[in-house]
Amino acid sequence: MNQNIRNDCSANNMNLLEERLKRYEDEAGQISITSTLIDRVSYLRKNRENDVSKAIINIEGSMIFDLCFVLDCTDSMSDHIEAAKEHILKVASYVNSNNSNIKFWVGFCGYRDHSDHSDRLQIFDFTNSLEKFKTYITNKVTAKGGDDFPEDVLGGLNAAITEMTWSNVTRILFHIGDAPPHGHRFHINLYDDFPDGDPNGLTAESVLNEIIGEFPVFDLMTTGYSPEALVNKFCKATSSAIFSSITLTTTLRNSKIIYSLQRKKLQIDPHEPDWTTHPEKTGKLLCYIPPKTLAEVKDEHYFINSSFIEQDISFKLAPQPFSVGAERYAYFALDTSLGRANKLVIKKYHNKIDTIEKYLESVEISNIAYFFSTKFNIAAKRAGINKKVTFIDVKVLYDKIDDAYYSVENYINNAKFKKFNANNGLITEFHSILEAFAHFTYKYTEGYLVVYDLQGVNLRNEFLLTDPAIHCVDLLRFGKTNLGKSGIQKCFLAKHKCKDICKKLKLNSDILEGHCYENEIGELKKT
Repeated sequence: MNQNIRNDCSANNMNLLEERLKRYEDEAGQISITSTLIDRVSYLRKNRENDVSKAIINIEGSMIFDLCFVLDCTDSMSDHIEAAKEHILKVASYVNSNNSNIKFWVGFCGYRDHSDHSDRLQIFDFTNSLEKFKTYITNKVTAKGGDDFPEDVLGGLNAAITEMTWSNVTRILFHIGDAPPHGHRFHINLYDDFPDGDPNGLTAESVLNEIIGEFPVFDLMTTGYSPEALVNKFCKATSSAIFSSITLTTTLRNSKIIYSLQRKKLQIDPHEPDWTTHPEKTGKLLCYIPPKTLAEVKDEHYFINSSFIEQDISFKLAPQPFSVGAERYAYFALDTSLGRANKLVIKKYHNKIDTIEKYLESVEISNIAYFFSTKFNIAAKRAGINKKVTFIDVKVLYDKIDDAYYSVENYINNAKFKKFNANNGLITEFHSILEAFAHFTYKYTEGYLVVYDLQGVNLRNEFLLTDPAIHCVDLLRFGKTNLGKSGIQKCFLAKHKCKDICKKLKLNSDILEGHCYENEIGELKKT
């Protein structure tokens, strides 16, 4: 980078625009440096249209997934097998009610132990008929067999992975059991007929090596051995796995990138460091004046033409990230300016993007989302809806010592962050106010954009959100996450249940068309 912060801030508007165009060209593949500005923009728009078309096809493919239940079917699992049978129906109902565009094929692989011979494995291959699946597990799956304490866990997992007909891009395997695999490496002082490990030579590494993605684990003991509590926990865990898998597949495109992200997650440290052992840094905070009108929001050059507000800052930065997402690492930080000790969250892109322009784009998106949240909250309050939607203030931080840029926001104490809906239109945790907010942004801008990918903290009187995405008809705004009109439509394909709130806001939801229609747009604009 090797450029002074003062030079960045005093650079003329064309420098920022040029930097943005160069970034887009790098993402798309370079074009001739002798091309005119009009030719370059035209090329980039065409390229983005092709990318969006491919992304939408990828998203649609990822919305069809294979879900396989691998279940310990030995005697000790009797009560829990009945719970598992009920579980799949609850999962199907939950997924279908909130995301009608998601379709899945479901299969089953039961396992017992080596002493059960022909009954050791029980496979029901994938079907898209829930009725057939229900009939099979209700009538054919029973608890029996088993001998020593460990069971043929590796044999069951291996059979599910290698003997079943996996066909969709998004694949989820859900393992339910109450005993470890054979081999002393998996347990201590348990009676085991095969203490040296699986008699067929299977190892955890050979079976699980090709699996990429999340490995959530939960303990039955936390349910108090209650089948009803177990069903609810299964349903939540499976639904979370489904949504995480689809989001990973649609966002990261291929298994190599997904694997890379999973490797990055191994590098995180979730604990706040001992700040007394870390040096103090100096830098500058840069922020924009938020837009005040819809015309300023729609002006593609508003933020490029705006000047920055600067503020000196002293801070400390954790050496390792505490979280990692599809694009950025998140680090603990501490604002030590003027004797303060305010906690911060600092975010940095994976691919070492150190230009100010990319980080300013994230601030631009945050500012626009904040603009719409203020308009929405006014309209919602008039309609008797008292829970607000608020976006965390985001700034750009320039680190003078390391000559690097970050985005920075205040740390929210004791907050449990959740993803409520995703950039691909997937609803991961339904909240009618948030879906109504997305509809509102679409109608307030007369179809120009929609703010989605809503994530953050659900407080009693407020949704406190961060890192939104914007789909816009102008494909050269808001970065790679912008899927244009197709992205806008994708956000409205699910069966929304926010009719009551939309009605209060003078928005009508037309579910068949997948769009919102407003009776009196003038009423909203008066707010």
